Amino acid sequence: MALAYVMLTNVTAIMFKNLGMDNGRAAEYASYLILAYTIKPLFAPFVEMYRTKKFFVLWTQVILAAGFGCVALAMSLPGYMAIMVTLFVLLSFIGATQDIAADGVYVTSLDARSQSLYCGIQSLSWNVGPIVASGGLVYLSGWLHTNTFHHDAGTFGPAWIDSWRIIFFIVAGVTLAMAAWHLKTMPDGAKAESAPSSVSQAWFILKDSFVTFFQKRDVWLMIGFGFLFRLSIGLLEKIGPFFMVDPVAKGGLGLSNEQLGLFYGTYGLIAVLIGSLLGGMFVAKRGLKPTLFLLCCAVNIPNVTFLLMAMFQPTDVYVISAGVAIEKFFYGFGSVGFMIYLMQQLAPGKYTTTHYAFGTGLMGLCMMVTGLVSGHLQQMLGYVNYFWFVMAATIPSFLVTWFAPFHHKEG
Repeated sequence: MALAYVMLTNVTAIMFKNLGMDNGRAAEYASYLILAYTIKPLFAPFVEMYRTKKFFVLWTQVILAAGFGCVALAMSLPGYMAIMVTLFVLLSFIGATQDIAADGVYVTSLDARSQSLYCGIQSLSWNVGPIVASGGLVYLSGWLHTNTFHHDAGTFGPAWIDSWRIIFFIVAGVTLAMAAWHLKTMPDGAKAESAPSSVSQAWFILKDSFVTFFQKRDVWLMIGFGFLFRLSIGLLEKIGPFFMVDPVAKGGLGLSNEQLGLFYGTYGLIAVLIGSLLGGMFVAKRGLKPTLFLLCCAVNIPNVTFLLMAMFQPTDVYVISAGVAIEKFFYGFGSVGFMIYLMQQLAPGKYTTTHYAFGTGLMGLCMMVTGLVSGHLQQMLGYVNYFWFVMAATIPSFLVTWFAPFHHKEG
């Protein structure tokens, strides 16, 4: 699940940047691809209606593999950028369908005890995806560019096509190999008890889930929390990597793709994993309500590391990797509170799973909206002023967290 998602919504931004696209368009185009993952609750009931969840997982993986292969081939064509973007949009909807079906296999094949038992493994497995994609594959793109094709690492433009074509062929091969493995090992997944038996019933369930969602007590405060808690992170998501690879003369740090893959995509994501584990233990010991504001501070205050790096533009790789790791560690530590709040306060009710999906959809909407404007804002403001703006954008996060309602007892 994570390999397709991260390739489409994060790695594409780095590729667009490498191919010579400016920050505004690179962040904007990659952010549009989050839309399908944001609105997937709207077509989830229809996936429940037909065949088995395994069927959908396998066929979406085969289509994803073919699609990523077509992306690699399209890079040789005139006007390749328009073709690639069109393919990416189509693949984002296929990837979102794979998410629905794969989550369904997990939920319906395991009882409640087994779901809890394997939840950590599931989470760890998902986080391997970003390490492979944002870390390993971004690193490999830079290594191929300089060592195999002997191009200048600091020059962005069409010369990067050679290495990125290989990356997308690799992703296609890995995805196809996973489909073959799942064909042998994956259980079919059962139909949910509330699965619709017809299109009209699916529409009714979807409509009723919306109506009951907006009938929740203090729902607009919870919606505000779901959308704004990670506002500053959305503003950093695309611009952070751009800042790392942009030349020093443009206010960046001038890192290569190899260094970006190591610092941002590997060390940073490992810091997220460690932070998430410790954050979960912290909440489990002290409870969510008394710790939620502290967790919000953990998510937002360490963003100042990017402001400091933009102001001083360090060249020491240890300083840069430490700055990234600190920000990512506290992001992982604090984000645990966001997910638990959605589970315990926003989701409970008649359609718990669907309403939880609405909550994660709000998070996705925040990432998409902030991503659409982040590159253009950065170009207008420059990196130092932009990171000052990011720090100012933490204020709404603090406000919605302070007023976040708690109407359900913690489990």
